[in-house]
Amino acid sequence: MISSILFMVLTAIFSISTLALIAPFLNLLFGQTELVTEQTDLKFGMESIIQYFNFKMSGIIIFKGKVYALIFVGLLVLITTLLKNFFFYFSKFFMIPARSGVVRDIRNQIYAKLLNLPLGYFSEERKGDIISRVGQDAQEIEVSIIRSLEMLLKDPILVIVYLSGLFFISMELSLFVLIFLPISGMIIAWVGKSLRSTSLKGQQKLGVIISHIEETLAGLRIIKAFNAEIKMTRRFESTNSLYTRLLVKLFRRQQLASPVSEFLGVMVIVVVLWFGGKMALEGTGSVTPSGLIAYLAIFSQIIQPAKAITTGYFSLQKGMASVDRIDEILDAEVTIKDKEDALSKSSFEKAVSYKNVSFKYKNDLVLKNINLEIPKGKTIAVVGRSGSGKSTLVDLLPRFIDVLEGEVLIDGINVKDLKLKDLRKLMGIVSQQSILFNDTFFNNIAFGLDNVDAKDVIAAAKVANAHEFIMETPLQYHTNIGEGGGKLSGGQRQRLSIARAVLKNPPILILDEATSALDTESELFVQEAIVKLMQNRTSIVIAHRLSTVKYADLIVVIDEGKIVEMGRHDELVKIKGGTYKKLHKLQMY
Repeated sequence: MISSILFMVLTAIFSISTLALIAPFLNLLFGQTELVTEQTDLKFGMESIIQYFNFKMSGIIIFKGKVYALIFVGLLVLITTLLKNFFFYFSKFFMIPARSGVVRDIRNQIYAKLLNLPLGYFSEERKGDIISRVGQDAQEIEVSIIRSLEMLLKDPILVIVYLSGLFFISMELSLFVLIFLPISGMIIAWVGKSLRSTSLKGQQKLGVIISHIEETLAGLRIIKAFNAEIKMTRRFESTNSLYTRLLVKLFRRQQLASPVSEFLGVMVIVVVLWFGGKMALEGTGSVTPSGLIAYLAIFSQIIQPAKAITTGYFSLQKGMASVDRIDEILDAEVTIKDKEDALSKSSFEKAVSYKNVSFKYKNDLVLKNINLEIPKGKTIAVVGRSGSGKSTLVDLLPRFIDVLEGEVLIDGINVKDLKLKDLRKLMGIVSQQSILFNDTFFNNIAFGLDNVDAKDVIAAAKVANAHEFIMETPLQYHTNIGEGGGKLSGGQRQRLSIARAVLKNPPILILDEATSALDTESELFVQEAIVKLMQNRTSIVIAHRLSTVKYADLIVVIDEGKIVEMGRHDELVKIKGGTYKKLHKLQMY
């Protein structure tokens, strides 16, 4: 940007020098100024430069003639114009990496922040709106703000250089012109006052549109099954129409910038022509007729950069709405992070403990005074009705969320005192919904690990009963599985998730409804893989199907955020009127 500014200064200097040649030459050519035959010492200053130029031009007129002098001045103007455009190109050349780099850095910052934000943040935000901020809003900053800054760096330099030239030609006329500038500024500010708020509404509505599209693609099967195409179309068209109306309002106001500034500029030229012409004709001021022509020529050049400044101002206001939306993400508080003196931990030795743990998302407590001990090597099953707090209980362990009261301990150390990276290295998670990426079998199984040996990946796939179906694909382990594993069945996706957990080889295993979404045959394959995975590990199993937790070392029954029963399967089914017995009885029919 510094290089760009330097080249823009040179552009402005050569631009005004082209116009500055006109007035003294015309004065000499038409006899308004006497020919200079004696050379004076060249000094720094406009008067000395004009005197030196007059001496050189006088010599050409005397010895070569006026026509030759015209050709000479024409060539001089051509050279200065060439240099002006040469420097102008390089001012743009050095600005382009800044423009592109800013957008790259903003997107990198947003993405990094999204990965660091707690999971609770995303329950309050639409995915489509977040995608809109990363894509559309970041691009709007490049289009509106960076280009505007370019104009606001370049054009004021031109205006200042041109104004300096005008003051050299006529101080009185230039002071008269400056009276009109505040009036112009007030009119322009009035036009752009509501541009930022309108743009903000437009960007928010675009986020809603992207959310509609994202929801439609995810739920296309249901939309078609319930014949809801017309309803969804109307819903989308309603939002899209509102967005279009906001854009029309925004662009109409934005388009006022150029005509308003041009009209104001021409109005000032007319006033200058009247006031300066009166001075030149009556001889009451310092400006001559040829000087007035040069003055008007230079002043006409101010209109374009002045117009660009107002356009840049309007674009800046429009782009600032996108900055506000991006700042909402960048300024969001990262509540789950490492303490300054966080401890390292590479192994799990004794037990996981929940002590007097309570938690709530908003108003009502989801967990209430939970006390639980999970010894190393044991399998603990957590059961209960939907919404009873089972998943919340497990999410506290890897710190996807943090406790409101009490503490979660690993080997007697509060999980908040451990480094997040070390804490999560101790755990492997297999959830109900298989989270896979648009990549190969190999890369999905080796996800999150570096320098993984192919033999280890194959061994993990065999443990998870995934090796056979992988080998049946065209490129085997290097076959792409599609977005979210869309080319695979539910059972195959789940076995890949288990293979990923096997390869990580964690001492603590969390199984969150790992088989509940599968058919009977797939469940058998997955259940067999899970049994292999759980060997020699501390396992926490969340399950609706009680048949999958019969052989757990301890079953914990949660109801309305409280632990209401604990024991082995055989013990719990004997409790008269017990919650577990009721759940078990319901599933037997």
